[in-house]
Amino acid sequence: MSDLAIVEKLKAKFSPEIIDVVEFRGETTVTVKKEKIVDICTFMRDTGGYNLLCDLCSVDYLGQAPRYMVVYNLYNITTKERIRLKAPVEEQGAQIATVSTVWGTANWMERECWDLMGITFVGHPDPRRILMPEDWVGHPLRKDYPVQGPDREPYQGRLS
Repeated sequence: MSDLAIVEKLKAKFSPEIIDVVEFRGETTVTVKKEKIVDICTFMRDTGGYNLLCDLCSVDYLGQAPRYMVVYNLYNITTKERIRLKAPVEEQGAQIATVSTVWGTANWMERECWDLMGITFVGHPDPRRILMPEDWVGHPLRKDYPVQGPDREPYQGRLS
């Protein structure tokens, strides 16, 4: 099934949850509301054949609302097609449901995202740091994290 066909099926089933669909340079990105991320990812795996979560990461849009975007890069091993899902996450109470029940590979990727960006994955089976020491203060990939480390003042320069 092509990514355009799966997007149409996704729109038919989850139309209130679809925020935006962008096609750019042969890549399709679907932005969805975070509240149904598990259902949408399950649909993409079961109906669309996207059986591999290649990457899960996040983007910090400091100064904008919502501040964060969680990004899911999906791959269909059979058809060799890719699609990207994005879910906006607010700064206050930065959290989204875990998709580790959909793809086992999400386990460590979500831990990395929490460790470095501070986004909590609700329902995650092992929510502990994976890259930074357990006693580390803060999340070093946030744009307002002090460049010289947690004992320094946050960066006060230009944000964009």
